[in-house]
Amino acid sequence: MEPFALLHRDGADHVEILTGDVVTVARLADIPLPAGAGPRTLALVPYRQVAERGFACVDDGAPLECLRITSVRTAPLAETIASLPTAPLRLTGQGFDISDDDYATIVRTVLRDEIGRGEGANFVIHRVFEATVDGDPVDAARAAFRNLLTGERGAYWTFLVHTGTRTLVGATPERHVSVADGLTMMNPISGTFRHDGERDLLGFLADRKEIDELYMVLDEELKMMAAVAEHGGQVVGPYLKRMAHLTHTEYLLAGRGSLDVRDVLRATMFAPTVTGSPVENASRVIARHERRGRGYYAGVLALLGHDDEGRQTLDAPILIRTAEISPAGELRVPVGATLVRHSTPDGEVAETHTKAAGVLAALGATRARATTVRPEPDSPEIRAALAARNDGLARFWLDQRRPGALTVPALDGRTAVVVDGEDTFTAMLAHQLRALGLAVTVVPWTVTAVPGADLVVAGPGPGDPASDDAKMVMLRGLVADLLAGRRPLLGVCLGHQILAGTLGLPLRRREATYQGMARDIDLFGTPRRVGFYSSFTAVAAPLPGVEIAADPDGSVHALRGDGFAGVQFHPESVLSADGLTVLAELLPPLLSRVISPAVSG
Repeated sequence: MEPFALLHRDGADHVEILTGDVVTVARLADIPLPAGAGPRTLALVPYRQVAERGFACVDDGAPLECLRITSVRTAPLAETIASLPTAPLRLTGQGFDISDDDYATIVRTVLRDEIGRGEGANFVIHRVFEATVDGDPVDAARAAFRNLLTGERGAYWTFLVHTGTRTLVGATPERHVSVADGLTMMNPISGTFRHDGERDLLGFLADRKEIDELYMVLDEELKMMAAVAEHGGQVVGPYLKRMAHLTHTEYLLAGRGSLDVRDVLRATMFAPTVTGSPVENASRVIARHERRGRGYYAGVLALLGHDDEGRQTLDAPILIRTAEISPAGELRVPVGATLVRHSTPDGEVAETHTKAAGVLAALGATRARATTVRPEPDSPEIRAALAARNDGLARFWLDQRRPGALTVPALDGRTAVVVDGEDTFTAMLAHQLRALGLAVTVVPWTVTAVPGADLVVAGPGPGDPASDDAKMVMLRGLVADLLAGRRPLLGVCLGHQILAGTLGLPLRRREATYQGMARDIDLFGTPRRVGFYSSFTAVAAPLPGVEIAADPDGSVHALRGDGFAGVQFHPESVLSADGLTVLAELLPPLLSRVISPAVSG
């Protein structure tokens, strides 16, 4: 059968029918994108492509397949539905590839050894529902596509893709990244309200766990937007994402950019909602605990082309709520649970069952549930609850402003180098520093020599600051050299911990992790609202010439001295309402004795 794809986009009254030939390429940069208006290529991007960013993965050999589109036509939605088979999917031999007990053990281990020890704020661990489909696999997928079109609502894309070697059918709620009219957009979604559950919608919107999960993925996707949009991303929302059986909460991020769309895809592999944060370390955690490949789960289905003016376009939803059927009829439905500090093993096991059951019901593989979208309007109370999600968030990421509006005269024209400790929060930090007037360069922690600059920022990253792994040894040497050379230095999170340890303060692991937590602190006598992503802290002790801000239990929030400062929190995080103000106050004194060529002329 000739390769083809059927696509229905949210709100459309038609289905797009794409045909062409399939080629396999090694890298995202190799995805064919010939000139000409309209869709040119539909790329099926597997999770293993994350290795292009140098990130860890279990290589299962899943190919990057590209449908080179030779024909595009549309058919009315009702006509398409009428043309599709109505027989339900018949399954045999169904079950999860990992038992409930084994999955619960993985959850406990990740909570204890990864989140508890500072490896990240959240991680997504998946399991796969497996079965065999009776009958012709493509006919089964076409019947499933019909069920999705008639039984689901609110999906960003509903799709069926047949490449000849595999068939994927699903209804994904989430745009990962799109590019149109020079505008790059991302769509972090988190939080799940079950329409047949016991909670009401207002209770869901007030749930601290659900709120924190959305904030964490918002921060993580802002990191990605900071890398692909010239001025970072502006946050819009939050909104409700209403589907047939579930309602989610979501934000939209938007920013102007000029990268090749294949580079945008590469820089945003992959969504934190299906990996975790920070993404680089999440990939290591996934490889350690899953120990098998993900296939196309957590990858993207990417439609690339050009508009009528010749500008590149991209539309790339995440491959979740998706079934893959092999030519032999082997069915795979991967589902994942997001593990955060609030998680429980039993709760996350139940979450995977709920997600698998929802996908199978939507596909028609189990007895279909009636559409249960509640006729609950967005009442004033619901609108107020959504708006309250932004109370206490950083206006830097929520508001538009004219260029130069935030420039601090003492920082204007100065230079800074940010050393990345494997957390692309540094990209957000760079945007804030630029907004204050600094010219900023970001370098990895592996850099052999830090470039000359008025200020060096030892940035954030995962891990135990007292360990002897290569990164920590390198960062301790870097900070010691900067202090010895009296070069102005700011430490952020991990960089702050390294600075505190170098100055002689003891470090300890927190009893309760601070991953994704916003709180009010006393910062050198001034109350500040800031966001933390940490499992370790320095402990206050007298140090000559060093001023320390700490909790009564000795946990250090910040420190400062002659030519250096450190903050345990993330001023760049969307959780830090006062983050930019903190930077504007801390940095000028650090640079007061520096004569910059850019300033002095």
